[in-house]
Amino acid sequence: MSTSVQQAIAALPVPGEWLWAVVVRPRRRTLGIEVTPDGGVLFAVPADADPIAVADAVRSRLPRLAREVRRRQERPAEPVKDLIGGTSFSYLGRRHRLRVVSSDSSAALREAQRVRLYRGWLESPRLETSREEAVRITEWYMACGDRWLSARLPALASRIGVASRPVAARDLGRRWGALERDGSVSVHWALMQLHPALVDLVLVHELCHLRVAGHGAAFRREVRLALPGADELERWFAEEEPHLWRGAVRSR
Repeated sequence: MSTSVQQAIAALPVPGEWLWAVVVRPRRRTLGIEVTPDGGVLFAVPADADPIAVADAVRSRLPRLAREVRRRQERPAEPVKDLIGGTSFSYLGRRHRLRVVSSDSSAALREAQRVRLYRGWLESPRLETSREEAVRITEWYMACGDRWLSARLPALASRIGVASRPVAARDLGRRWGALERDGSVSVHWALMQLHPALVDLVLVHELCHLRVAGHGAAFRREVRLALPGADELERWFAEEEPHLWRGAVRSR
């Protein structure tokens, strides 16, 4: 079946330089399209997918898909930070400079070995390696994210008309959000660097999947009903997300 779907897509005016593939996912009910970080395209289809219907759906999305592929191919390199005093870190859209605290300069930090926001600074304990310090900072983003997201999600779920559910910030690799099989919502911890309106966009995106599978016209309509300014937010998100720090640091 995947061969016939692949042939149907190949017959479309898909740019010859694209790297794309078809994968069968039996749990899916509709076509899914994923653009990889390097600009490759993955077409995920259910086992009983109709090749003609899939080709029609892909054809209607080609212009938007081409823009996304081009954006991914042109994206800057992943940010890498130096964990030295004064380095800028963002939390919910606000910038804070890093203050590295040596183990003998703060009894409270020495005891807890924790990262915290303090008087406008992001304080982090000096550890043996920069990698260990980066892990502590990402764990701080996750812990803060869990609390903030848990307070934020119920109002958005109510707006969409779905039941609230557990939500967590964690490392999702190259995905920004996920609706898990148990119905919980996950978002990448790096999103906690963004303005709250952009985090809302990702939460609404995942919650709308509870009403509509896939990313077709019906899904986009649900997102826009929940967030009337979704188009502008998506453009803003596209500008900001390539610059999000994902934990990469320079060794010292």
